[in-house]
This record gives sequence, C-alpha cells and structure tokens, in this order.
Amino acid sequence: MAPLPLFSLLFTFLLSLTPTFSTNSEGNALHALRSRLSDPTNVLQSWDPTLVNPCTWFHVTCDSNNHVIRLDLGNSNISGSLGSELGELKHLQYLELYRNDITGKIPKELGNLKNLVSMDLYENRFEGEIPKSLAKLKSIRFLRLNNNKLTGSIPRELTRLSNLKVFDVSNNDLCGTIPVDGPFATFPMESFEHNRLSGPELQGLVPYDFGC
Repeated sequence: MAPLPLFSLLFTFLLSLTPTFSTNSEGNALHALRSRLSDPTNVLQSWDPTLVNPCTWFHVTCDSNNHVIRLDLGNSNISGSLGSELGELKHLQYLELYRNDITGKIPKELGNLKNLVSMDLYENRFEGEIPKSLAKLKSIRFLRLNNNKLTGSIPRELTRLSNLKVFDVSNNDLCGTIPVDGPFATFPMESFEHNRLSGPELQGLVPYDFGC
C-alpha cells in the first residue's frame, strides 16, 4: 500500500508544474528581450528568470491567469534592439516602449500579438519599413511610431484595421502617398507631417509611391 501515496504525491507535483511551463514561456521571452537591451539605470533589475513567472517583475502587468498583458518601459533610458521573442507574448494588450534609444527594425513578429490594443514605439531610433504584419492586429486602437527613422511607404494593409483610432508616423523618413481608406479617412494630417509623403492618394486610383 505504500507506493500509492508516493504516486499520488508525484502526480500532484507534476500537475502543479503545468502552469509554470505555460507562464515561463512569457518569462523566457521577456528575459530574451532583456538580454538585447542596455539598462544603465537598472529598471530591469527585478527581471529574475529563475522565478516561476514574470508577474512579480517591475514594469510587467499580468491578468488573473498569470499571463503578461502589459509591458511598461516607456521613458526608461534603455537602448538596444527588439527581437522576434516579443511575438511570444500572445496575451499582451499594451506595449509601451516610447522615449528610449531603441534601434533596429520593428520585428514583424509583433503582428502575432492579436490582443494588442496599444503599441507606443515613438521617440526611439527604429529604422527600416513598417511591417505589413501589423495589419493582423485587429484589436489595436493606438499605434504611435512617430519620431523614429522609419523608411518606405505606409503599408496599405493597415487600412483594414477597423478599430484603429490613433495613428501617428510623423517625423520619420517615410515616402509615397497617404492612404485614405478605412480609419485613415479620420486621421489628421499632423499624424503624417515631416516625412517625404506626397499627400493623400486619390480615391479610386491605384496608389503610386512617389519618391520611394
């Protein structure tokens, strides 16, 4: 009869590990992000990868199921680049990385964050094109990419983002024309100023990216 309690204890222990595995994937993603960043003021010092999940880390908010739903690192004096690992934060709703010194391209994997409501990457040094994959962010309302070094044209795929309320790409090096379909009909011209954009495209005509 002795082996039964031992088996029961082992089974209970294994069950208790299950949420650890599921939450650790998000912790691993954030730890990978930390490894890419320079953090001179130690705002990320609480990001301890040995913990069960990242919900006790500063600047990280979780829901009742211990899923990461918010990352608040705006104005944190961090530098470095972003990687594909951010696409693993499947439950993320708010990505706040504004006013830092982050360089490199915006990862196309950010398009996997289907629950994202707000993405604030403004006032960094992002370069390259705006990923077309961001058109998969069907829940997004706020997308602010202004004051970076982004190039290329505004992806027409973004006109399908019916929930988008605020879109700002001012102060970059974008070219081509400004879409007018979908939510783009409501955005003020200030959202596009200080680029190489040639103005709104004419409805009914195929857009031509002048100067791109």
